[in-house]
Amino acid sequence: QVQLVESGGGLVQAGGSLRLSCAASGFTFSDYAMGWFRQAPGKEREFVAAISWSANTYYTDSVKGRFTISRDNAKNTVYLQMNSLKPEDTAVYYCAGVLSGPIRSAYEYDYWGQGTQVTVSS
Repeated sequence: QVQLVESGGGLVQAGGSLRLSCAASGFTFSDYAMGWFRQAPGKEREFVAAISWSANTYYTDSVKGRFTISRDNAKNTVYLQMNSLKPEDTAVYYCAGVLSGPIRSAYEYDYWGQGTQVTVSS
């Protein structure tokens, strides 16, 4: 059974940091690209960051220089380090896995976690 379990969300003041984790099981983690998406109330789910099986990284422009995605294949875990957080980063953050296909497109992803809430106060 495939599972993606996110953790690390919470409430933080603007300028603060959070580290999200996503623990994967039930599939060959090292074969998959892993992504982070977010969805704010009333908005569509949007791409945040992704890391390929070979550790190439990709970011949406609004988080470049502030967020860092990484993976630990030995622990079947992907991380999202978020620094210099802004109120506009407030959203539910989802972890997802894709075997192949466009890495920025949510529709291509095979597996999804349940999400973790990130709230940034001004």
